[in-house]
Amino acid sequence: MATMGSEGRAARIAAGLRASAEAHARMAASGVEAVRAAAEAVIAALRGGGTVLVFGNGGSAADAQHFAAELVGRFVADRQAFRAIALAANASQLTAVANDYGFERVFARQVEALGRPGDVALGISTSGRSANVLRALERAQAQGLTTIALTGGDGGEAGRLAAIHVNVAEPVVARVQEVHATVLHLICELVDEELAKG
Repeated sequence: MATMGSEGRAARIAAGLRASAEAHARMAASGVEAVRAAAEAVIAALRGGGTVLVFGNGGSAADAQHFAAELVGRFVADRQAFRAIALAANASQLTAVANDYGFERVFARQVEALGRPGDVALGISTSGRSANVLRALERAQAQGLTTIALTGGDGGEAGRLAAIHVNVAEPVVARVQEVHATVLHLICELVDEELAKG
């Protein structure tokens, strides 16, 4: 099998960077209002002393942990810590619930335990079809949390379930995840601007 030479690799890198920039540009044209609504929901919850419960699978679990870390730690501003929990971060809890109740309930069970009215449940799914994300959004709605779905593709059932749907309508998962990371950083930026104590 022929290998790609240095020029081919450089061209591939440049094409990937352009594809990511183009995906971001499409999101800037179509998704600003949804991101604004999501940021305002997070700000309202944190301002009221609520908690952001954030969850997803695989790369989306990593995004959830990153987002929670920015809120609990800091993004840019040196400000108070905010209440945020990434629901995929506790391996003992995940495996216990998966073993006893099934993997579809690993996030819903935690929402049941931790979620309160005024909190935000933010589910991340590049397909919008992850069963455990859907069950958690349903549980969150039943308990009076504000639900946000951060999705890709056509948004799937998660987009239809959530009160606020932020959809990165890209067919390539890598591009979706790249824009998801930017969206989460923008929410953190707006949180800092609104809630940082000077």
